[in-house]
This record gives sequence, C-alpha cells and structure tokens, in this order.
Amino acid sequence: MHYFSIRTRLIVVLTLILLSGFFITNVISYRASKHQIHSSIVESSLPLARDNIYSEIQRDLMRPIFVSSLMANDTFLKDWVAAGEKQTGPIIRYLTEIQEKYGFFSSFFVSDITKNYYHFKGILKQIHPDDDHDIWYYRFKEKNIQYDLDVDTNQAEQNHMTIFINHRLTSDERSFMGVVGVGLDFDRVASLLEDYKAKYDRNIYMVSPDGIIQVHTDQSRILTTSIFDQPGLGDIVHDIFAAKTQPAFFEYDAHGNHILLTSRFVEELDWYLLVEQDETLALKSIQTTFVQNFFIGLGITLITILFAIMVINYFQHQLEIMATTDKMTKAYNRREFERRFHFHTDANRRKTMDLSIILFDIDRLKELNDTRGHLAGDQIIKNIAGIAAAIIRDNDMLVRWGGDEFVILTLGDTDQAIYIAGRLLDAVQAHDFLKESTEGGIIQMSISCGVTGFVEGDTLDTVMARADNALYQAKREGRNRVVLATDAG
Repeated sequence: MHYFSIRTRLIVVLTLILLSGFFITNVISYRASKHQIHSSIVESSLPLARDNIYSEIQRDLMRPIFVSSLMANDTFLKDWVAAGEKQTGPIIRYLTEIQEKYGFFSSFFVSDITKNYYHFKGILKQIHPDDDHDIWYYRFKEKNIQYDLDVDTNQAEQNHMTIFINHRLTSDERSFMGVVGVGLDFDRVASLLEDYKAKYDRNIYMVSPDGIIQVHTDQSRILTTSIFDQPGLGDIVHDIFAAKTQPAFFEYDAHGNHILLTSRFVEELDWYLLVEQDETLALKSIQTTFVQNFFIGLGITLITILFAIMVINYFQHQLEIMATTDKMTKAYNRREFERRFHFHTDANRRKTMDLSIILFDIDRLKELNDTRGHLAGDQIIKNIAGIAAAIIRDNDMLVRWGGDEFVILTLGDTDQAIYIAGRLLDAVQAHDFLKESTEGGIIQMSISCGVTGFVEGDTLDTVMARADNALYQAKREGRNRVVLATDAG
C-alpha cells in the first residue's frame, strides 16, 4: 500500500538523519579533542616539562661543575703541583675530602707534569697517549675550553659507567698544569632521568653536538647510538642543532607513531636536552573514550529510532483505523470495503473463489429516532454492529454502508451467506436493546437482509444493486427476513 511505502521512507530517512547526526557529532568531537590535546602538548605540557627538566638538570649537574671549578681555582692544589708533587698524602686527603663532602662517585686530578692520575683512593696510573682510556685527556688538553663533560668507564671503579666533569687547571701564569674534576655515578644520573620520565611521562635524553646520545635511561644506547640514524628523527637533526639559541619544537613519524619533540641547548654541558612525547599514545585515551561514547551513543540512537518507529507505527495504525473504519460502530467504511472487494474479486478471477454479499439494515429505525431520539437510534446501530461483528467469521468483513445499512463481505457461497444472515437475524431479534436507558424501557429490534453472490463479469455496482434489490424485497415481504437475489447477472 502507498501509505506503507511512505512510512518506510519516513523511518529510513529518520534513521539516516539520527545516525548521520550522531556519527558526524562524534567525529567532530573526536577531531576537536584530538586538536585540543595536540595543542595542549605543543603549547603547554611539553614545553613546561622541558623547562622543568632543564631546571632540574641544571640543579643536579651544575653542582659538580661548580665544585670542579672551585677545585681548579684552589690555591692549595696549584701550590702542591708547583712544589713538585713530592708527597701524595696531601692530594689524596684533598680528593677524599671533596668526594666525602659532596658525595660524588669520584674525585681526581691528572697532572700534566708527572702524568700521574691521582684518585681519592690513591694514584691510579700514569696516563699515556697510546692508552685508549687516556685519549680523553689529550683531547681535552687540545681544546681551548675551561671544562667539559665526558661519559666514560671509570677504571678506578671496575669500569663503572661514569659522567666525568673535567676542568682545566692552570697556573697563575696561565700555563696548563693538568685536569681536575669529579665523577658522577651514571646510574644516579640515569635514575634522575627515570624519575623525570615517570614524573613527566616523557622520553628524555641528552645528545652531544655530533648527535651521539650521552645520557639515556637505556645504557645500551649511550655513546653507541646516533640520532642521525634514528628513523624519522634523523631527518630533523640539523634543524634541532640549528635551534641553539632558543628552545624549539619538532614533529616526526617513527614506527607508525607520531612523535612530538622539543629541544633545548644546555650551554653549561654543551649538550642538547631532548624531550619527546608519543602523540599516538596520548591519543589512545580519547580514542578509547571515543569508542565507548560511540557505542553508548549508538545504543541510545538505536533505542531512540526504535521508540520513534513504535510511535510512528502506533500513529500509523491509528491513522489506518481512522481511514478504514467507521468511528461510531468500529466497522469498516466504504472505502476499505471497495479496496477489499476489488482485491478479492481479482483473486476470485485467478482462483475461482466464492464471494458473497450480505446487505442489511435496521427495521423501523426512523420510528425509533422519532420516539426515543437519535441518541437511542445511534445506540441501536452500535449494538447491532457489535452483534454482527461477534457472529461473522475472522475472514469476513463487516462494513457500515451508510446510515443504518451494513454490508457483510464473506468468503463463501450464498448458502454460507444465508446461514450467517440467519444467525444475525435471530441474534438481533433475541437481543434486549436499550437496557441501560431509563426512558421508554427495553425494546426489541429486527433487521432485513439481502444476499447475493459474485459472478463472472460482476462489478461492485452490479453486485450491490442485486443485494439492494434483495434487501428491499425483504422489506416488502414484511421485514425481519433474509432474501436471496434471484436475478444475478
């Protein structure tokens, strides 16, 4: 039926609107959240973490630099070297005091005159340019710098990885006397980075200007890994090193993840501090939230659609009832009767089905209306419609034809139709009408029926004309009877 197709289209359109609106809203919300997180990382959290880490590194690493500077300017040390380094006791005690006072992992002095490597535990060795462990000394001597940091193994401590702060010792005449300094336990520095990493939830490491990783929580990467060789990162190394005067921000992709990186040059160490955050991991939380909200919203949307379908079906059903039934008697109206009649007659032509019509009206209803009023007459009409509805079969159809006239469309031959009409006649005659009325008392009513069958070539008009003639014949013969039309065709 046409109105079913309209209803289906309405439901489909409503479903598409709700689902599209829900999906678009969620996508826009997700993209807005993603942009907000990206902006927050780039503009706030990552720079803040970088600057805080930079400040803490300065606090933790500048102290040994400051102490090594004090040692390089200590007149005792200069005088002891100038006196010829005759006794080792004073220098050992001096280095021991430095080590114990400040809690450093190591304290040392390497004399350029005797080539002795003095350690707080004693003389460790004599350095030599052919010894790979001593190359650091000769390189530092050639540099025109006051101090530098060097990550190397500590021979005095079973080759334990150590960060050495080397400071140039010069005489008052500015002549080179040797290298003095302290050593930090690398495990402690790595622990500091681990603390930073846990505190700020970032990947943190430091690299020298040649790209070699100097400090990292993963010791296997120290002095062995160049950031030039890292996927994605290697493409932006030159840009990182070019941003030496001020902090900078970069992005790169590696192993399917999008990495946000900020850098800052630590002038005191001559190293670059790199702080990274994996944006892919940062977005996982909103991705999880997006998926959760998606399914929750989808469920709510589907429930809303289901409710809308129920409401549409309910009102559609009400409209169908209004469009196909008589409001007062609840019987079908003429429009629905015509549709059903054409449907069954088409089927009859295909399958030669029997189809019969019973047309009946209420005897002397006009007299009742004149004496008891139209309200009483309407009540009689409703009562008789109820009696007829109770008698007919499920596949029969009761129709209010107009006024007090009714039609029963029955799928059967005229014998079955006469039987149904007879039962209806008896039921109406036996019924006490207007029991509830306080005026006039109970009355009995009767009906007259005309019966005809559908024959080949019939139309609705010809069938109804025969039934109408049979009905009026019943009226002429005295009412309260059933008459079969005899002039079919």
